[in-house]
Amino acid sequence: MDNAQLLISGLANGCVYGLIALGFVLIYKATEAVNFAQGDFMMLGAFVTIGLTNTEYMGLPFWQALPISLGIMGALGYLLDRLIIRRLFGESQTAVVILTIALGFVIRFVAGLIWGHEPQTLQNPLAGKELRFGGLVLGLEDVAVIVVTILLTWGLYVFFNRSKLGLAMQGASQNQLAAYYMGVPVKRVQGFIWALAGIVAGIAGILFAAKGAVDPTTGLLGIKAFAAAVIGGFGSLPGALAGGLVVGVIEPFASRYIAAGYSQIAPYALLLAVLIFRPNGLFSQVRVKKV
Repeated sequence: MDNAQLLISGLANGCVYGLIALGFVLIYKATEAVNFAQGDFMMLGAFVTIGLTNTEYMGLPFWQALPISLGIMGALGYLLDRLIIRRLFGESQTAVVILTIALGFVIRFVAGLIWGHEPQTLQNPLAGKELRFGGLVLGLEDVAVIVVTILLTWGLYVFFNRSKLGLAMQGASQNQLAAYYMGVPVKRVQGFIWALAGIVAGIAGILFAAKGAVDPTTGLLGIKAFAAAVIGGFGSLPGALAGGLVVGVIEPFASRYIAAGYSQIAPYALLLAVLIFRPNGLFSQVRVKKV
């Protein structure tokens, strides 16, 4: 039963990693760029929702604050692309990487300035409620994290593989110039994908804040989520979720059965092994560019 409890806890944490990894993959699929500020966007989404919901701030009802928060995160993602990222068009991917790393520092500073550096929790209707199956105790927050993550991953997978806009995004990621000549509005598509990545980061932030406390350094979870995306196979939406679950499940079991100090490096040891024996990730989508 102890192992079952560890598994459920690991799956819930892994879903949060998976959602952040989804943000990495979304942007990479559409632009072939890596947004290293995705974890900080997750943290910002959590604090925006706390600012709207908690009684010491605006005190809006949770279900009313939810769409407002996601709308703000989507707008921030779109504005980031519209005002900053597009100005790097034609520059190397390294420039985008450095820019997003610097952006992460700025977001952490601004969040600390507005909400302080003390850990804060999100006041939500699921807090403190549990489901019991025999001796197994499931927090409703954990159940919500798992269900929302599965539904969101399935929805994004269908969107990218079945919808006209999703296919246009993948075409733009393979060859922007060719996609433009084929009638794909590349800039508009990229703006949409940055907005979508902002919304996904907001959802991850809300779910994480519902489970525990957040502070401005919470955005550093993006490092683990990046490792999850690489383990799953960068470019694969189901792979991002699977990688997040793998990392999430490894953590509690490593803490339980491996000596303190070594358990923290378990996810990165797995990342190293995957890069050595399967460089494209466990669920990679290796394909020939068509556009």
